[in-house]
Amino acid sequence: MTLALVGVNYKTAPIALREQIAISREELAETTRALAEVEGVTECMIVSTCNRVELLAAVDSRDADLTGFLYRHFGLDRMLLEPHIYQQHDQDAVRHLFRVAASLDSMVVGEPQILGQVKEAFAVARAAGTVAGQLEHLLQSAFAAAKKVRTETQIGSSSVSIASVAVDLARRIFGSLQGRTVFLVGAGKMSALAARHLVQQGTGAILVSNRSQDRALQMASQFQGRVIPYEQLYEAASDADIVISSTGAPLPIFRREHGQAFMHRRRNRPMFFIDIAVPRDVDQEMGKLEGIFVYDIDDLQAVAAAHRAERSREASDAETLIAGEVERFEQKQRAVDVAPAIVALQRQGEEIRQAELRRVQGRLGGLNTEQLAAVEALTRSLVNKFLHPPMQALKQAAREADQVRLDAVCEAWSVSAGVAYSGVESKELARVKKVKAGGDPASAASAGAAQAPAAQAGAAQAGTAQTGLNNDRTDKKKTAPVSASGKASR
Repeated sequence: MTLALVGVNYKTAPIALREQIAISREELAETTRALAEVEGVTECMIVSTCNRVELLAAVDSRDADLTGFLYRHFGLDRMLLEPHIYQQHDQDAVRHLFRVAASLDSMVVGEPQILGQVKEAFAVARAAGTVAGQLEHLLQSAFAAAKKVRTETQIGSSSVSIASVAVDLARRIFGSLQGRTVFLVGAGKMSALAARHLVQQGTGAILVSNRSQDRALQMASQFQGRVIPYEQLYEAASDADIVISSTGAPLPIFRREHGQAFMHRRRNRPMFFIDIAVPRDVDQEMGKLEGIFVYDIDDLQAVAAAHRAERSREASDAETLIAGEVERFEQKQRAVDVAPAIVALQRQGEEIRQAELRRVQGRLGGLNTEQLAAVEALTRSLVNKFLHPPMQALKQAAREADQVRLDAVCEAWSVSAGVAYSGVESKELARVKKVKAGGDPASAASAGAAQAPAAQAGAAQAGTAQTGLNNDRTDKKKTAPVSASGKASR
């Protein structure tokens, strides 16, 4: 499997650029299917949040033009976007995905929302028919690693999120939120989280407005708030000291003329807008008005940095854990990748055994059933013992990522290496070795054990090829092609 990841996130690009490639929930399936049509892409999914847009794909080769898809699909100048794009392949892409799912790459380290967002992106890709076995195995491993991080470290010990950081910013601005009127525009998950933190801070009135009246009513009842019909949004906004907006609208809903009207009705009392939407809900021009203060999601980074500092130790423990999980995934993947070569070798040995038994069948006619069974068992045992050394050599080469040795064994025995893993000792393994100075026999044992399922699967497949002594098929040379998985059904 060649894995490719291309993306833009809050660390590489400003919000002004990120909002130009933001993909709404309604557009995600269609965009994912469009990505699947890129030449060389066999499976794919897209993660799109307020802080990142990432394309993840299994590809035939590294020549698959994922960056070109971003330029073409969003109609952006290559020179504008290219400096902000990061690209990763194979193990680096695996490690990045695992870190994203575990919230180690989040603006707010430890926030739990990103795992749900990755799962949602995966579910959309599944429904769109753009993922199959390769990404299925990868994503399930990523989810398991993220769960392990949250259960075995303290990184998720306190409730933090973009919404909580936004509320923290509001508290820093006012000193206290006691008695302040807060207007939540948008009734999605982020707004619900913000409302929960606002209640904990003892805010005064909470106003809620959303295009869907039912969702606004549900949130308002949950937090003892008051629903503002969406068509009365601008009349009610001037009553709020703080507006937290997260609607997912494609264009700003608060513009300069609205701010001027708010200031007139408030008699120039200051008003704070915390815009956690991407694309942004508040026009930048509004922030230039006297008495209007606008903070977007990138402005939250300074506050989020304090959370990262507080969680540095937990993050370090989580990074070590993720390194081990990435290496575990790579070991399993190498075992899976070499399995076709092992199956081909077993099939080749079985075909030779069958051919030799057919050749001497006439001289064995006097044997009874019990004796024939003994001949079957003897010849099968001989083949298995004869094939044991090359099979072990294949497994060891796969475990050690020794492509030269793997190719040599396959060539010597006239079997295909299939999509066998390539490369020297992984960087992740080196990192784990450094962390676990002095060695870890238990880890080595578990790595070896990881190969067993693939070998058992190979033996089972080879066993189905056995047809018995009395098989009178014509003796024809058969090949054992090893084909990579095809394009996922769309």
